Amino acid sequence: MERKGRRETGRVAFIISFGLIVVCICFCGCAEMGAGPGGYSNQSLFPGDVTSIYVKMFDNRSFRRGVEYELTDALAKRIEAETPYKIVSNTDRADTVISGQIVSIAESVLTSERQTGRALEKQLQLRAVVDWKNLKTGELLIDNISVSATATFSQWQNQGFAYASALAANNLARRIVELMEKEW
Repeated sequence: MERKGRRETGRVAFIISFGLIVVCICFCGCAEMGAGPGGYSNQSLFPGDVTSIYVKMFDNRSFRRGVEYELTDALAKRIEAETPYKIVSNTDRADTVISGQIVSIAESVLTSERQTGRALEKQLQLRAVVDWKNLKTGELLIDNISVSATATFSQWQNQGFAYASALAANNLARRIVELMEKEW
């Protein structure tokens, strides 16, 4: 008789603990509406009060010319493709303006040939400072934030500086678009 009572108590304890586990699993991924940070949401990652952006030509403080055109073009294409915003060609029609300057373009050797010392693989680092201003409110959404990106290339594979600068500009544009997202 005593064994039967222990079994019943064990079953009840198992059912209760299993039920609690199921309830915890069901509610651990839910976000309360309007509850601030935490949980999951289907809201946009980008500020909702912005609909259009004017992309100002980036300045170039380095000695390498032409990279500012690649970066500006890559940024405009990334904004159009990955955000809900529309690129406009006039600041009068824009809600916001994004601008910046290329601060440095550095080239370094990653691997070199053992006998001759010639570079086999190089890395290009592109660094820029970015601003994003809301023209309606005057608020700086991004205020002088430094962003950098790299690209590797090899002249032995017919990849020169032009290839690496285009790749680094595209990577930097991706990072700038990531900066445009709201804080989680």
